Amino acid sequence: MAATATALAVLTACGGGEDTSAKGAGGKPVTITFWGWAKGSKEVVDAFNASHTNIRVTFEEIPSGNAGGYAKISNAVKAGNAPDLVSIEYPSLPEFVSAGSLQDIGAHFTEDDRKKLLPQAVDLTTLGGRTWAVPFDATPQVFYYRKDLFAKYGVQAPKTWDEFRAAAEKVKKADAKARIATFFPDDPTTFEAMAWQAGAQWFKAEDDTWKVDTTDPATTKVTAYWQGLLDAGLVHNNASFSPEWTGSLKNGGTIGYLGASWGAGVLKGTLPEQSGKWAAAPMPSWDGKPASGMLGGSTFAVTKGSEKAAAAVEFAKWMATTEEGVKARIASGTSSAFPAATALRPVAQKVFDTGFYGGQDLYALFEQAGTSIRTDWAWGPTTGTTNTAIKDRFGKVKGGGTTLAEGVKAGHDATVAQLTKRGLKVEG
Repeated sequence: MAATATALAVLTACGGGEDTSAKGAGGKPVTITFWGWAKGSKEVVDAFNASHTNIRVTFEEIPSGNAGGYAKISNAVKAGNAPDLVSIEYPSLPEFVSAGSLQDIGAHFTEDDRKKLLPQAVDLTTLGGRTWAVPFDATPQVFYYRKDLFAKYGVQAPKTWDEFRAAAEKVKKADAKARIATFFPDDPTTFEAMAWQAGAQWFKAEDDTWKVDTTDPATTKVTAYWQGLLDAGLVHNNASFSPEWTGSLKNGGTIGYLGASWGAGVLKGTLPEQSGKWAAAPMPSWDGKPASGMLGGSTFAVTKGSEKAAAAVEFAKWMATTEEGVKARIASGTSSAFPAATALRPVAQKVFDTGFYGGQDLYALFEQAGTSIRTDWAWGPTTGTTNTAIKDRFGKVKGGGTTLAEGVKAGHDATVAQLTKRGLKVEG
């Protein structure tokens, strides 16, 4: 990350407010605005406002980042009417930093604060030698599966990707309409998490040069593997969280979900009628040993125009690093967040009702997966450009119009072009 920071510093504009205190004037509370979409956000804001008198939070729920939320935030920053605090996922944070849309919060988020958090999450929010966001959760990959249908078809939860393909073949043979999982053509981050797990490193910075490589052996292996599954019709090819995906889960046409720790809450909220039928297992890996990338994951960042950074960070820290904040979110029943604050994981474990999963100790699984997150991945400063190009090509794979490899190549070329356009040194 140190090398990445050097290159990213070339892109960074230091916007920032001037407040040094979270206190209001004349004894009145500071009022801050917060935009986000994560499950349980409203409940967290309500709990904070009920227990604090020095800060008041006004919350607006916006679409998820890639569904329009990031565009809304960017437009608000440009127009000078952005909220004080925004939710930004780890993959998109460098792009907001490089655009000068955020401010360094290092004065309010100290080293003592950072020591409470998973190092991988801290690394992903430390860019250009500065602190740009408060990490909220860690999001290691997890495989969720219908244990009743796995038992019916005589399939075991796969430990390796070879076993995953064998299990996929067995499921299809047992039920011609059923598939073990779904490939999401609209969500490159799921594919990227699998490349991350395999040891890929798409973005690397040395001195003032960005090195972009999506043709490394790890990525090539993952790309060929999933192209093979799609060509053999062993997995569905549907948009993430679409009616088609949801409907297939409901009717047993899809019996597994390659997701992340936060996916436990998604399934629970989407399929309440299937309570007790699901279980979770470690993500399959190439050698059977624990290995994970991160899929999504939320941070809280202060916009460059905010003059209430201290208050915004105080609220963000309350959400991410206090027992009360974590309880308020998970008690909503919709969030299975795995806190980046390691000491708070027992709190999350106790609050999240795992009845949907037959009482399985999900957080013990998340803990194991979290420690296996590879530390050599960094996101580049043009995630939007990269993922838009990949998404456009992945969407055409179903009709045979292109291949996954061509999609990844398109993302590579678009990234290099965008970095070059910004006047940066690029190799790749």
